[in-house]
Amino acid sequence: MAPLIALIVGTALARLAGLAGISALDDWIDALRVGLAVMFALTAVAHFAGQRRTDLIAMVPPRLPRPDLLVTVTGALELIGAVGLLVPATTRVAAAGLGLLMLAMFPANVSAARRRLTLAGRPVTPLAQRTLLQIVFVATAAAISFGP
Repeated sequence: MAPLIALIVGTALARLAGLAGISALDDWIDALRVGLAVMFALTAVAHFAGQRRTDLIAMVPPRLPRPDLLVTVTGALELIGAVGLLVPATTRVAAAGLGLLMLAMFPANVSAARRRLTLAGRPVTPLAQRTLLQIVFVATAAAISFGP
């Protein structure tokens, strides 16, 4: 739920900044890209240290090699994508790449839900709820990538 909160709060604060006169945030698509960047910055941090990293490694489907390396690479891609969202010249490509990354990582969420794993000591998000969240996140990336 924290990623959704980060997306909503980041978007809302960016939109308020736009309404307050910051022209770079003067529309909803610009606010969404900031919100998505905040969300990915938050989620990327978990890929690099502590119990969350351990839990993310456990979420990688068992048939995939080097889950530790996969978690590191996906975390780095999330950070690169978050920065790319904030650079006007790379916004659309970054959003498309992050959308594809979310689709590529979704099987790990399915696997984790089916294996009843935990993340930070709590059960992972149930599959139906996770699927709805994934649709929201991918749709946000698509709106940024293909929007006006």
